[in-house]
Amino acid sequence: MSDPNAAPAGATYIHGHHASVLRSHGWRTAENSAGYLLPHLHQGMSLLDVGSGPGTITVGLAALLAPALVVGVDIAEAVVDKARADADAAGADVRFGVANANRLPFPAGYFDVVHAHQLLQHLADPVGALHEMGRVARAGGLVAARDADYSGMAWGPADPALDGWLQLYDRIARSAGGEPNAGRFLVGWAREAGFADVTASSSAWRFDSPEDRAWWGGTWAERVTASTFAEQAVALGFADAAALERIADAWRRWAAAPDGWFTVPHGEILCRLPGEG
Repeated sequence: MSDPNAAPAGATYIHGHHASVLRSHGWRTAENSAGYLLPHLHQGMSLLDVGSGPGTITVGLAALLAPALVVGVDIAEAVVDKARADADAAGADVRFGVANANRLPFPAGYFDVVHAHQLLQHLADPVGALHEMGRVARAGGLVAARDADYSGMAWGPADPALDGWLQLYDRIARSAGGEPNAGRFLVGWAREAGFADVTASSSAWRFDSPEDRAWWGGTWAERVTASTFAEQAVALGFADAAALERIADAWRRWAAAPDGWFTVPHGEILCRLPGEG
C-alpha cells in the first residue's frame, strides 16, 4: 500500500523522525491520546489511522476492535517500516502503509472509523484532509481527530527560555505551512469540510511527576538540538546552535524542578456521517 505522490503539498513535518521524536510519539496510547473516541468503538469495526507514526495508538485501537480490519498510514516510509515491525513483534493484527492524508489510497466508504491524532496541525490543507477522511468513511461512520493547541500550553516554573521555545516553535510550524494551534480550529475545519454532525471535546496531557518530567523534558532537550526541528531553526535563520542549547538547558532545568508542571491542551472532534451504511 503506497502512494507515489506521497509528499504532502505545501507542508513539512517539522519534527522529523529523530530517535527523540519517536520516543515521544511512542509514549502515546489509545487510552492517553484517543479517550474521547473509545466509547464509540466496538468489536469488529474497521478503522483507518491517518498519520499513524510509530503505530502505538493504532495497535491499541486494534486490540479493542479485533477481529477487524485496522490500517495505519503515514507519510514516512521508515516510520511505517518500524511500526510494521513493532506490531508484528507484538502479534498485533494491523496493516501499515505509506500514504498522503490528502490522497488516501482507499475506495469511498471503506472504513467504519477514520482517525487522526496530531496530524492536521502539520498540513497545509487540513480541511482537504478531513474531507478525504470523510470520503473513505462509510455512511453512518465516524471521522475523529485530536490536535494540540500550542498557544494554550502552560508550565511552571516560569522560564523565559521556554517562552522562547514556544515562539520558535510557532515560527517554524507556520513557515512550514502548518497551524500549531490546530486544536481550537478543528470544529471550523470539520464544518468547512462538509460535516454537519460534529461533537467537540477537549482533554490534556499533564507532566508533573519526577518520571514524567525527566521523560518530557529530556525528549524536548534532545529534540531542540538534534532533530529536524533544530535543523530547520538554523536553516531558516530563526536560531543558532547556541540559542538552541540555551533552550535545551531550560528544558533540563524544568525537568529537575521539584515543582515542575506542564500541560498540553487538545481539541477533539467526532464527525458522524449521515446514513446507516
